[in-house]
Amino acid sequence: MGTGAGRRGARWRAAVGVLVMGGVLVAGGAAASAGTTAGEPSTTTRTASGEPSTTAVARSGGVGAHRSAAAMALPAPTGRHQVGTVALHLIDRRRHDPWGGGTPGHRYRELMVSVRYPAGAGAGQYPRAAQLTPREAAAFDRMNSFSEHVPPGKVAWQATRTAAHTGAPVAARRPGQRLPVVLYSPGAGDPRGFGSTLCDELASRGYVVVTVDHTYEAPAVEFPGGRVARSVMPAEIAKAKKTGRMTELLRKVAAVRVADTRFVLDELGRRGDASPLPRGLRGVLNLGAVGMFGQSAGGFTAAQTMHDDRRIRAAANLDGVMGYTQRDDDPSNPSTVGRDGVDRPLLLMGMDGDTHHTVASWGAVWEHSRGSDGAWLRDLMLHGSRHATYTDAETLIPQVARQVGLSRAEVTKMIGSVRPARAVAAQRAYVSAFFDRWLRARGDGGLLDRPSARYPEVRFVP
Repeated sequence: MGTGAGRRGARWRAAVGVLVMGGVLVAGGAAASAGTTAGEPSTTTRTASGEPSTTAVARSGGVGAHRSAAAMALPAPTGRHQVGTVALHLIDRRRHDPWGGGTPGHRYRELMVSVRYPAGAGAGQYPRAAQLTPREAAAFDRMNSFSEHVPPGKVAWQATRTAAHTGAPVAARRPGQRLPVVLYSPGAGDPRGFGSTLCDELASRGYVVVTVDHTYEAPAVEFPGGRVARSVMPAEIAKAKKTGRMTELLRKVAAVRVADTRFVLDELGRRGDASPLPRGLRGVLNLGAVGMFGQSAGGFTAAQTMHDDRRIRAAANLDGVMGYTQRDDDPSNPSTVGRDGVDRPLLLMGMDGDTHHTVASWGAVWEHSRGSDGAWLRDLMLHGSRHATYTDAETLIPQVARQVGLSRAEVTKMIGSVRPARAVAAQRAYVSAFFDRWLRARGDGGLLDRPSARYPEVRFVP
């Protein structure tokens, strides 16, 4: 698809009806209708404390699913812990929803987040969490970055299970021990579950991982009781193109994402009965050791939130442009993190060809962070990778290809030529080492300091 800005532009054109800052921004007719609708009843599951909790659970053959398609698998995490998860419904009563997509009685900003954590030995007795609920999967089937190659109705997106067990008890800890926290923001247009591989990996290594759906931006977000908030982005993009206000839309998307993230941090800090966490997770989180990462717009969100909020101690950006632009090489309309740089650790991991020398916003952050006390930057490029390599697509697309008969060229166009197992291993190693170093003060044998023969696909960019 070309190099430099041309490659980025092709990524912008690749998705129908999806907004992916630092990846894709187009309007199309494939997306589901925007707004909030009622869905089928959710299922009662158990929380980390063993209490009943209402949360939606995917069932094979859900709404819009292709019933004959085989379920796909995500790679098992490699840490010593099993993984548990609970879903939280958070309402920010200080903020009306900025996209205006709510129904009567739901005018405030509402979020669904998932909390993953190291679970005890009995976690296997609890059901594995779905990557997407049936209604979220149905919306994703119609609105995703792969529609050029994967027609709707051919993939059972709702059947994929993560490694996390819903409501499993928290793993035993030493008295007074608290666990570091990592937030995850997905690429714009992606659901929070589309980063499950890395999130489950970190939880298996002893982190509490909090994933955030940015409501009305993701294809669909399902709330307790079956209410579904569908994306308004196709309409917003069409309006911005018509009025020539695309930059303003990009600024709004970024601002909403940062506000969502800071609200989640506020909620995690609530104590006692005011806490949204189940009793088994209260007192477990070390909110003095918080990091954040994300892919595409989620990576930008991580860096920008760290710039804006001292509670974030380290951030990793997986191939996300950090400015309000549609081109890699365009330095116009910079973000504040681009203008100011950072004064805490920032890891950049780019697809093949994306470095701080070729992506103008990365270069700006790099240049303006020099000399800042506390700044630590590392730029890594994964040879043979594509933008979607840094999501669960790296594992799922080869399975989709076998089901629907995609060519090798089509697969390479979506996720690159790097072998999926190698791409996943590299991401797990470097992202984990980054947070281990800066949230736990653990050594990594120099993995973050120099090229490693164990990961020859990873290039250090000086």
